[in-house]
Amino acid sequence: RHRCCHKPTKIYDDSLQPCHQTEYLEKYPGYGNVCPTESCKPKPQLPKDKGRMDSISTFKSDYIPYDVKTPFRPQEEYRPKSGKIDLGTVYQRDYNPHKVGPVILARPRERKHTSGAKVDTIPTYRDHYRLLKGQRTESCKVERLYEPPSEKFGNPSTFQDDYIPRQPNPPQSFKPCDAKPPEGPFDANTIHRTAYVVHELEPLFVRPREEYKPSDQPFENLTTHQRDFKGIPGEQAKSCKPEIRKLGSDPFKGTTEFQDRYQPYLVTTPEFHKPEEYVPPTDKMDLNSSNRLDYISHKAAPRAPIRPAPGRKSSAPFQGKTTTKEDFQPWSACPRGIIKNEPEIQKPTGRFSNLTTFRSHYIPHQANPPQSFKPAHTVGTGDPFKGESLYRTEYTPKKPEVCPGLHPDALGYVYVHTDSQGHKFYRQVSPERSGSNCNPIPKEVAGVS
Repeated sequence: RHRCCHKPTKIYDDSLQPCHQTEYLEKYPGYGNVCPTESCKPKPQLPKDKGRMDSISTFKSDYIPYDVKTPFRPQEEYRPKSGKIDLGTVYQRDYNPHKVGPVILARPRERKHTSGAKVDTIPTYRDHYRLLKGQRTESCKVERLYEPPSEKFGNPSTFQDDYIPRQPNPPQSFKPCDAKPPEGPFDANTIHRTAYVVHELEPLFVRPREEYKPSDQPFENLTTHQRDFKGIPGEQAKSCKPEIRKLGSDPFKGTTEFQDRYQPYLVTTPEFHKPEEYVPPTDKMDLNSSNRLDYISHKAAPRAPIRPAPGRKSSAPFQGKTTTKEDFQPWSACPRGIIKNEPEIQKPTGRFSNLTTFRSHYIPHQANPPQSFKPAHTVGTGDPFKGESLYRTEYTPKKPEVCPGLHPDALGYVYVHTDSQGHKFYRQVSPERSGSNCNPIPKEVAGVS
């Protein structure tokens, strides 16, 4: 069965205790006297001295140069052909000129069937329509005669009735009166200059410089790494690069299938076509068009602009009164003074001591170096490093199995039930038979929860 060491979730009950056994301990017990597999790690060996390097590679030592002769074909001299070039084409030879005329319309002419006889036939509407004599309905409208008013129309409006003329009241000007500049030179004295009191500055407090006192103990110029690290002699790792083997090959012949079967052909240079010279026409050009010949000019007067009639200007004075000017009255507003609260903490009057709480209460102590927990120096042995571990010696590779819970139908399993911890169990469709017993043994396999 599939064992799960995790605690159950809230969906299932908490009655069962978690099982801390694994599937590896049940299916893979310990073996007897089985020798561990040999390590694939190369044995450490010191490289042998091969002497001085010759700086000659395998390609240089095995390469044999060959004389490859490439065929060279000299370029032939250009010789122009004698005779005249025939510029005739198949189109010029087979083309038959035709006379060009106006295009005939494909639309048939309109035919009008007209005759001077009179039509005496009666249409179907006149034959079937019978005029009925109906009674006319009386009008329900009450006829009232128009009586003109006896009083004259005064044409007064609501604005004329409610409007009360008032005299114009010009607003008060806030422009200052014309003040004459004072005579004499300009006095550049301000309130800051007259009311400022000069105070004497006290000299700045300068902290005395402490004298340097050299240490009596000798300087330790060794770091922790230089003091504790001792180089252990080790062997050089062997290269995993495979050995270079010489590959035998036939010498290059220098010929190809194209060079064997190629047949040179004589190629002539293309002839250059000289354009004909332009000859201007001798006749005079007719610049008359259909529009110039058929156009008839008419005497037409320009159209009058549609402009509105000028408005009438009134000679009465402009009444520049508004609701804002009449209702608004200037107020004499004085600037409000600065509302400043009195300071709760009084300013110190004495001299600044320039000492902080840390400086006044700090007591210097001599620092002790921390104790080193590094092990004592070990002297390296000359034996080679084995590089083997328990995992390498005791590990046996296993074949990975596919979980039937991913695709149970494809692997031949049928769903059985789900336990309290939420694991789904499946059974094989074709049960196994054990020994002489013919009864099928159901085998349950756990799937993915």
